[in-house]
Amino acid sequence: MTIEIGVLIAVLSLAISYLAYSLNKTKTIKSDGQQSAEMKAELGYIRKGVDDIRIDLKASEKQMIALGERVTRVEESSKQAHKRLDNLEKEAN
Repeated sequence: MTIEIGVLIAVLSLAISYLAYSLNKTKTIKSDGQQSAEMKAELGYIRKGVDDIRIDLKASEKQMIALGERVTRVEESSKQAHKRLDNLEKEAN
């Protein structure tokens, strides 16, 4: 009878060990899935941020081009004004 109780205890402990192992394995899989989902969400936020930065950069480039054109026009106008002033000075002398 003592051998049967020992075998019964061994079988029960083996069953409990297997159940604990499978429960722990399920928790690990859930944890890995959650970490993967968090990582994907973070990558999505980073990707959106990069897209926003690219849009801002394109807008800044357009503004720089427009300002460059304005500076060119102002320089040309200033050059013409100086030529007119030089002509007026020559006429005055």
